[in-house]
Amino acid sequence: MLIAGRVYAIANQKGGVGKTTTAVNLAASLAACERSTLLVDMDPQANATSAFGVQRRERHIYDALSGECVMKDVVLPTELEYLHILPSGRDLVGAEIELVDGPARERRLEQVLADARDLYEFVLIDCPPSLGLLTLNALTAADGVIVPLQCEYYALEGLAALTETIDLVHDRLNPRLALAGVVFTMVDLRNSLTTQVAQEVRRHFGELVFSTGVPRNVRLAEAPSHGKPVLLYDIHSKGAVAYLRLARELLERLQVSTPSRRPPALDTEGGSHGAT
Repeated sequence: MLIAGRVYAIANQKGGVGKTTTAVNLAASLAACERSTLLVDMDPQANATSAFGVQRRERHIYDALSGECVMKDVVLPTELEYLHILPSGRDLVGAEIELVDGPARERRLEQVLADARDLYEFVLIDCPPSLGLLTLNALTAADGVIVPLQCEYYALEGLAALTETIDLVHDRLNPRLALAGVVFTMVDLRNSLTTQVAQEVRRHFGELVFSTGVPRNVRLAEAPSHGKPVLLYDIHSKGAVAYLRLARELLERLQVSTPSRRPPALDTEGGSHGAT
């Protein structure tokens, strides 16, 4: 039975491995499975935000982290009934500097998401491609880390650094935190290196590696430019099928048997307007 409000950080300090693509499309796929989901964009590049067609906002996650507003003031609906998004913006670039000397600097996101566990079945946090203070905030707020991993030569080296960080955060800040899974992205089975790296990762991490891999897919790459997750852009594409399968695999791992519940109603008079 699912413990309500599972929080996952989608993290990999290496850029270009499909991290945001995974955060966006796994969140959309969980929503398609009628699981109330909140996608939190903690990356100053705001790619997860623009992937849903959300344009520049006056207020976003930076304002919540700085204490100028609360989560419900900036959460937005999406085209998917069961999915909301906590958007990011360029101002978040300065957050790491501003938070350095602040009290409980590594727990700001945890405080922002204090009510999220009661409102959503899943919270997915798209982390920046680094192991800085923003990612530390995500790890401190999360129950588990899902790592998108491209099957390439340096994959294991980067994964080792991330697992060390997860262990440190677990020991010092967040005893709930654990590696929740590794998902292979940009899979090309014609490449022998892909097979070699996948075998090595499975040897080290065993059942933590999802059986679902995400292939290289043109439609998956095109979808963000249309402001849509891939399942709304082309549900029959290989990318959409893979992420729907990944969502179902995650639900099976958690043995989800509870009835789905709708996300909270949003205040359309305040900051919680739809995508613009």
